[in-house]
Amino acid sequence: MSERPDDGKLAPRRTLDGPVLPPPPADLEADKRRAEEARAAKQAEREQARREREVRAGERKAAKQERSVQKAREAEEKARATERAAREKSGAAAGAGPSHAAAQASGGRSGAKARPRNRRAQLRLVQVDAWSVMKTAFLLSIAIGIVLVVAVAIIWSVLGAAGVWDSINSVVQQSVGSQSGPQFDVTDYVGTSRVMGITLVIAAVDVVLITAIATLGAFLYNLSAALLGGIEVTLAEDS
Repeated sequence: MSERPDDGKLAPRRTLDGPVLPPPPADLEADKRRAEEARAAKQAEREQARREREVRAGERKAAKQERSVQKAREAEEKARATERAAREKSGAAAGAGPSHAAAQASGGRSGAKARPRNRRAQLRLVQVDAWSVMKTAFLLSIAIGIVLVVAVAIIWSVLGAAGVWDSINSVVQQSVGSQSGPQFDVTDYVGTSRVMGITLVIAAVDVVLITAIATLGAFLYNLSAALLGGIEVTLAEDS
């Protein structure tokens, strides 16, 4: 059997001995070569990366050794400087001994005594706690109210014991000139119970007003201190 002319380029050739396999295509060989080249390039990249890692590790190791050597040098220089300063200090103390003794002797003869300087600190009051101001003002106003009530009770008792009310009653009775009419008594108008009641009311009002005014004053001071800086206070030590 002869070959057929219409068979393709890659079609098997038909001979008397049977079909013959076609030759491998050229694209397959090119793919193999490209795959081998890619594997070789990857291998080269991995080798280059390994060399770079080794170089960096060597550089880090060298830098670490250099830092350790630098630290050792600095510690040695610091120890030498400390030793030098100690020697200088001991030498200065030894040299200043006689002069110090002479100065003490001359100072003892003259009787002069150096006065210590007073240290001063300039501070600024920039904020006041309104809650603490309110509590303090409340306690102080209660104390003022108690003092007011006690003072009025004592004064009224002393005036009654001194006979002031009887004197006022007699003076008013003589001024009116009516002996047969009802007797005038000033205690009906300003008696102890009425005066003490009015005093208690005034003390309670004072407690409320003083507490409110003090708290409002703290808020106003904080606002003014935020704008103007507050009150400056200078503190000094006792001489």
